[in-house]
Amino acid sequence: MQALQAQLNQTSRNSSRPPASDPPHRERPRRPRSQRRRGGQPGHPGHTRTLVPVDEVDEVVVLKPEQCTHCQAPLLGDDPKPWRHHVIEIPPITPVVTESQWPQLVCAACGEVSRAPWPEGVPSGTYGPRVQATVALCTGSYRLSKRTTHQVMEEVCSVPRRVGTIRPLEQATPEALAAPGEAARTDVHEQEVAHLDETRWRQGGKRAWLWVAVTSLVTVFVVRMSRGGQVARELVGEECSGILVTERSSAYHW
Repeated sequence: MQALQAQLNQTSRNSSRPPASDPPHRERPRRPRSQRRRGGQPGHPGHTRTLVPVDEVDEVVVLKPEQCTHCQAPLLGDDPKPWRHHVIEIPPITPVVTESQWPQLVCAACGEVSRAPWPEGVPSGTYGPRVQATVALCTGSYRLSKRTTHQVMEEVCSVPRRVGTIRPLEQATPEALAAPGEAARTDVHEQEVAHLDETRWRQGGKRAWLWVAVTSLVTVFVVRMSRGGQVARELVGEECSGILVTERSSAYHW
């Protein structure tokens, strides 16, 4: 009973509990009001946005005075170090619509109807790879709903579309990333040093593991239902002879 009563009597004054955990009837300690004014204090170094070098600026507008503001006399010469001000703006987003025309021609010799082969890199659907990537970014990384993604594409990107077209683009994204993903995993196998780690993850409502392999050139993530060594061998290769930087879990011993 004494131990329980001691726990009930604990407050932020006689224990390590935070003041927010005190009961309403307990008087919370009040800190004396500081005499310092808000914001940066005298002598504190300021932090301002670093300006982009002049040769990397898209447009330079020179606001050179033509006459003295005091006596109205004409001004000559140049300022070697003028005061600089940057305005960063997003340009108007205007979709680029490319039409591919596919004429059919009849051979005068045999009468066969021919068309040119489909050009490499031209999608067979209505939307290009950047539209697909933006949709996947909104619904995947940003966790936006399909309806909100539809509004972003129409209102921000001026890309007209229906909500029903979001899901096909989501499903096509893993296929588009299969080749570069495989190339990244192959690159991990060829590196001399790789950092490996894993953490808990939820996949389809079930417990899974998010694995990562980090090298000097690429970083590869995979989601697997196992925390076993077969996933580690999948990431770095069965015949790995390089240096593995790990937490020394049993999954990395083979």
